[in-house]
Amino acid sequence: MYQQPEKSPWGKVQHCETLCPGVFLVSTASHGGTMFSKDMAAVLSPDARKCGFNHSGFLCFEEDSQEDVAFRELLDKRLWAVPDRIKDKAAFEENINKSIREYNPDYWRIRQAGLEKAPARQTVSVHNAER
Repeated sequence: MYQQPEKSPWGKVQHCETLCPGVFLVSTASHGGTMFSKDMAAVLSPDARKCGFNHSGFLCFEEDSQEDVAFRELLDKRLWAVPDRIKDKAAFEENINKSIREYNPDYWRIRQAGLEKAPARQTVSVHNAER
């Protein structure tokens, strides 16, 4: 269904891992990152999309400073899970969060503000709304 990228903004793809359909973790001889197909990029928040850049029909997140935004969004939306090879999953997630706070503080602030508002939201069941 989704075509794995052969080329990336960082060069010819040497290794490609599918994180979820349409989302690829790529590495080249010298660098890498995460690449989202156009339709999968649409599942990201607008603020996350601002952290990436477009290249050859993909939304790309560079591995050093942007990729953790992509990982955080995928984890939050339950589209990806921390791989089993990672033994300390909590530490892995904290490293993602630390990187975002350092390199993408605007995204972090907006994300945190949204999380703080989430518990305050109340949903009304259809049954209760009809009363």
